[in-house]
Amino acid sequence: MSKAPAFQNLYTTLPDHFFHRQGADTVPAPELIAVNDELAKFLEIDAEWLRSAAGLDMLSGKAFPDSADPIATVYAGFQFGNWNPQLGDGRALLIGEVIAQNQQRYDVQLKGSGRTPYSRGGDGKSPLGPVLREYLLSEAMHTLGVPTTRALAAVTTGEEVYRDSALPGAILTRVASSHIRVGTVQFFASRKDTDGLRALCDHVIERHYPDCRESDNPTQALLRNIIERQAKLIAKWQGLGFIHGVMNTDNMLLCGETVDYGPCAFMEAFDPATVFSSIDHGGRYAYGNQPHIGHWNLAGLAQALLPLLHDDEDEAVKIAQAEINSYPDLHVAAYQHVLTRKLGLSDYRDEDDALVTDLLELLKTERADFTLAFRRLYERAAGTSSVKTLWDFSPAFDSWLARWQTRFADSTQPESERIETMRTSNPLFIPRNHRVEEAIQAGNQGDFSVFHTLREVLREPFTDNPDNLDYARPAAPQEVVKQTFCGT
Repeated sequence: MSKAPAFQNLYTTLPDHFFHRQGADTVPAPELIAVNDELAKFLEIDAEWLRSAAGLDMLSGKAFPDSADPIATVYAGFQFGNWNPQLGDGRALLIGEVIAQNQQRYDVQLKGSGRTPYSRGGDGKSPLGPVLREYLLSEAMHTLGVPTTRALAAVTTGEEVYRDSALPGAILTRVASSHIRVGTVQFFASRKDTDGLRALCDHVIERHYPDCRESDNPTQALLRNIIERQAKLIAKWQGLGFIHGVMNTDNMLLCGETVDYGPCAFMEAFDPATVFSSIDHGGRYAYGNQPHIGHWNLAGLAQALLPLLHDDEDEAVKIAQAEINSYPDLHVAAYQHVLTRKLGLSDYRDEDDALVTDLLELLKTERADFTLAFRRLYERAAGTSSVKTLWDFSPAFDSWLARWQTRFADSTQPESERIETMRTSNPLFIPRNHRVEEAIQAGNQGDFSVFHTLREVLREPFTDNPDNLDYARPAAPQEVVKQTFCGT
């Protein structure tokens, strides 16, 4: 017999001003779009219960299990470089936490569940499009090996949500190691609430970085660990041509997972200046700027932690600065590791900088598809040719390919191992913007078959499948998606 999840919520043991207890808005006619069986199993949640009437009640916010304690959390943040002193879960409710198969704790959150005290005049709802986009993109990122929030389920609400026009409403059930953000720390620091700041950091250390408890300076150790995780995360984004689109400090999780798939996109034609977000008019969060913005955001985190780093402000600044100064080298090392795997090398050497720089310049000049170019490189090493029908290196690459082949051969690691590493580092299938948009448009008309098909294709991004090869094709001119939207 199916049963409801057994929720806990350690976040509610923090002071009352960290959150607001409340229920969700009632929706008229919820219907299930999808349940993520694989994730449900990992979370020790009964997928059949999620499909039941009681499960639909929870996923739509109508009624929660007795163990749930739904809350909206408060935070602040720098949005496009501008300080906003109070944000918060304006359209989300944290139902509670579950203990997964790996014995780790995970948040289960409804997104699009209605107004909260932090909605700032908004309706707290979500159109269907952003729910489908986040489901597809976050699950794709997971299969691509990127730390990310995930989608447990999606439902339509049977009501219209008004943005530029009337759109179908929906709710996403999102899962994260936690939803605590850089902006959460900044909220308490900006109010000079040192007790709250300390309680928050103790909670983060206990939940995500327990080894920091043994450090002489646990807050410094915490900062160091967060910096390292963010450097590695952004390097993984770069290796896939992923553009987050809205890297505000309230969208940077302390656990090191990707969060908020609003105006995000995967780049096709390579150009570091690529921007998709409709609200990023100045290109602040362009593909090539992401490492620098990560550094900027982390500097803001370090500043917020100053009261806990040392009783003497000057000493606290020195400690914070030393940790922040480590970020560029950490990021470069992480990015080089990504490139080493993508290029089939056994190590990264100083002279490889020129090899990488020249390749990226060629990709930009030739307007080459980022994903297919690296996948074709893998095929050159493996002696296969699936991608060749979609894209191949022009004569402009001949000199570079000769240099790469010489470098590829200079390795102590077996070639077969490096080729397999290239395969699992260079996907064939990504959630291409026109395919995601196709799924959204069909969903808006009540047809979710396009969404489900794309979802299945993206489950195996590294596996050649001739039947699905069209999903690896870049957008035709009439299919190009030039802008993406956050849906708030």
